[in-house]
Amino acid sequence: MSTFLQLLFSGLTVGAIYGVVALGFTLIYAASDIINFAQGEFVMIGGLGTIFLIALGLPPIIAALVAILLAVVASVLLHRLALQPARGASPVTLIIITMGASLLLRGLAELIVDKQFHGLPSISGDNPIAVLGATILPQSLWVLGGAVAMFGALWLFLSRTMVGKGMLATASNSLAAKLVGIDTDITLGLAFGLSAAIGAIAGILIAPITLMRYDIGAILSLKGFAAVMLGGIGNPIGAVFGGLMLGLLESFTAGLVSSVYKDAVAFIALILVLLVRPQGLMGQRTIERV
Repeated sequence: MSTFLQLLFSGLTVGAIYGVVALGFTLIYAASDIINFAQGEFVMIGGLGTIFLIALGLPPIIAALVAILLAVVASVLLHRLALQPARGASPVTLIIITMGASLLLRGLAELIVDKQFHGLPSISGDNPIAVLGATILPQSLWVLGGAVAMFGALWLFLSRTMVGKGMLATASNSLAAKLVGIDTDITLGLAFGLSAAIGAIAGILIAPITLMRYDIGAILSLKGFAAVMLGGIGNPIGAVFGGLMLGLLESFTAGLVSSVYKDAVAFIALILVLLVRPQGLMGQRTIERV
């Protein structure tokens, strides 16, 4: 029982990280139909930027806010300077642009900071909490709580606010959105800024657990993309569900089989799901009338 709980706690923590990254993918896709493979770099900017700014002497709260702002600015610039001029390009071209932005941000982080791993102190200390023979770190609870809070806020924003509905309308039909008075450029810029803020906050929360390095965004982007495809792209609930499922698959595979195979099993499960249900477990099948 204790082993099961330990693997469960570990899987939920890792899955929450993947789910938050997947939320960023979902927000961008919901607003623009673009899959942004630079999303993991905003997580890196949030975590590593906070660590670097604290080392320069800024108070932790101010450092965190500045790091989030840096991630937002980087994301908005990506949209304005790279993606917006390429409007009308093929999806593959847009994906390549986001990959190029990812490499650029990674290189800048390597030059500004270094290649070493860095961490933040835990918000509530490092004393593990015992639960039925298993333990969970207080920081893991912060990660889980943060993931739930960001999911709830994003869901309410997209479904209950005019700006959020405007994002969905822009993604559905940009021309029709313009005809009813929606400024699609501002809407898309806001979507990119919000996705970066979500990623940066996630980076700050996970830094005490995973540690941060300039290239951590690459693996987070891959896992976040896998999570969002597993759950159903464009669906915030599916993003969180896919992230949690991916985290649990990795945790139980590593604990019961071998850590060597945890990544392979997760991606094999993704492939199987997409073969049976291409829109993901919680996605909706789209029909295009011609």
